[in-house]
Amino acid sequence: MKIYITDLEAYNNGYLVGSWLDLPMDENILAEAMEAVLYRGRNECKHKHHHEELFITDYEADITISEYDNIYCLNELSERLEGMNNDDLLKLKLLSYEGYNEREVLINGLDNYEVDIYDYSSDTSFTDVYELLAYDLVTDGLFGSIPSHLENYIDYSAIGRDLSMDYVEFEHGILGRVV
Repeated sequence: MKIYITDLEAYNNGYLVGSWLDLPMDENILAEAMEAVLYRGRNECKHKHHHEELFITDYEADITISEYDNIYCLNELSERLEGMNNDDLLKLKLLSYEGYNEREVLINGLDNYEVDIYDYSSDTSFTDVYELLAYDLVTDGLFGSIPSHLENYIDYSAIGRDLSMDYVEFEHGILGRVV
């Protein structure tokens, strides 16, 4: 996670004084980095007082960040995010897409949420992802054992349309649902 912190007083007076921070980092180093931005703001801005508040003007992260988020809390969340594998990140993105609060999900733990995710992002065919899901679910036996002489009569497109009522494509080629 990367955030760009800015001195609010300097910003309000027409100066852009800030710094990119790579989170997570040691809390003492984080405090020093934040103070360094405020110090630069006091030196570069004509108004030498009230350089006490920082805000976030840009970010690169797997979660949504607002300009007045607590930077120390973000540092803790970034530690949790750093330890996540790709499957967990996809799970978090799906839950966020479905309206769940990302921070609450991280605090409660991803294991408390049951989701199904199917990743077809590397599929280079022009087949609809819902049809691909239908094919996989039929192949996995979700609809029971299909006799081989009936396999050619399965309408994967129709099954895919039905599945699109339960599953969402929350990223290109990635389907999921919250169970």
